Amino acid sequence: MMNDENKAADPAINDNAAPVDGAADGIEERLARAEAEAADYKDRTLRALAEVENVRRRGQREREDATRFAIGNFAKDLLSVADNLRRALESVPEEELRDEAMRNLLAGVAATEREMLAAFDRHGLRKVDPMGERFDHNYHQAMFELENTGQPAGTVVQVLQPGYVLHDRLLRPAMVGVAKGEPKTGERVDTLA
Repeated sequence: MMNDENKAADPAINDNAAPVDGAADGIEERLARAEAEAADYKDRTLRALAEVENVRRRGQREREDATRFAIGNFAKDLLSVADNLRRALESVPEEELRDEAMRNLLAGVAATEREMLAAFDRHGLRKVDPMGERFDHNYHQAMFELENTGQPAGTVVQVLQPGYVLHDRLLRPAMVGVAKGEPKTGERVDTLA
């Protein structure tokens, strides 16, 4: 059994004595490792929270897009109906307009077309009719070039079929004819003979 004298002589045994240098270094190392580990866990937690927030935002954006563009395929199918209504209105010869039955029929077709275009507008579908505008490959599809139009090169001079945009997304490009640049003075023009 140890007496009090031996306890006082051996600092490792003495409860009142300061810890031995080796023991202090071990505690400080463990504390530093624990702090580094805590910082690592905090960093991982913050990154995980940021990732969850990004996934939440992406999901919300995708839900909103799905809601906004859900009618896209249906609307694309109705574009040919709108085109045919316009063709029907434009195909009636002038002399046929004297007949009252024909005028009534045309009035009904025109009312149907107006109602369809109003429904398109209510749902964010708008017509792209670029006559006289500068050609834009994002919204127009050039079918041919015309010379001697009196318009600057790259101007839409004929619209074969209007395009349509759903909110900010192109459903169908407008099919157009574009003015071709006039030849410069003194430039040779090749013609097919």
